[in-house]
Amino acid sequence: MGMTASARTEVLRYTAFTADPGGGNPAGIVLDASALDEAAMLAIAADLGYSETAFLTGPPPGLGTEGRAFTARYFSPKAEVPFCGHATVATAVALAERIGAGELVFATPAGTIPVDVVADGSGTLRATLTSVEPSVAEVSEADLAEALAALGWAADDLDPALPPRVAYAGAHHLVLAAASRARLADLDYDFGRLETLMRQRDWTTLQLVWRSSAEVYHVRDPFPVGGVVEDPATGAAAAAFGAYLRELGLVPPATKITLHQGEDLGRPGELGVELRADDPRIRVSGAAVRLTD
Repeated sequence: MGMTASARTEVLRYTAFTADPGGGNPAGIVLDASALDEAAMLAIAADLGYSETAFLTGPPPGLGTEGRAFTARYFSPKAEVPFCGHATVATAVALAERIGAGELVFATPAGTIPVDVVADGSGTLRATLTSVEPSVAEVSEADLAEALAALGWAADDLDPALPPRVAYAGAHHLVLAAASRARLADLDYDFGRLETLMRQRDWTTLQLVWRSSAEVYHVRDPFPVGGVVEDPATGAAAAAFGAYLRELGLVPPATKITLHQGEDLGRPGELGVELRADDPRIRVSGAAVRLTD
């Protein structure tokens, strides 16, 4: 089915976590993928070359919110991933432009993801996704040593106030905090070596962070398992990082933080992360805008 399916399938292109077409993280979107099999979805994602493309099929059983519930799958150019935040934000905005702002629901391989789309004062559509229930785990000394070796980082390149952990909010991410902005800016890693470790441990990206202040962080996400050197804006990792901050007691139980990502790639984006005292799930918000040829 591969290429014949992709030839007649409309693929929309949006960039998420920005209102500027030159910023954020581009995603492909297929609003009706009901005729596509996995091979066709992977072929479209590979042909497009973005870090992820989202494919929507009919409403999932039991989530019939009157045409506003969808089954979603996400493919990088190399493989299917269980959840992708930036493609979810982009898809929600694309849908809102067609069926109106408000509540949407996506049934993903990682679980059910509610998304609320609202227009801000300037008319820009912003989507807020609510993650699946997150978790945070220790990372072994051996895995940490191998990750640092693949990155070319020394142990003293890490910020001791933000210890390494593996955080999950739909996908697993190794969280490593850089001691300086300069360390974060200088990313030149061993692609094959890091990819091997990440495949062994089922890590989707590395969430490399630098704390600018208690509420503001700069982040970068190597994504070799997706066939991409670096993901420009990573919603799933942002959600996982929110869980990490809460688990380690680094933020109040209810708080909002801002992540800046993509600056070092020349594609600046902004991700909002919200923690609520009465809900373990993490909310991640951002704008999105259509890309035109």
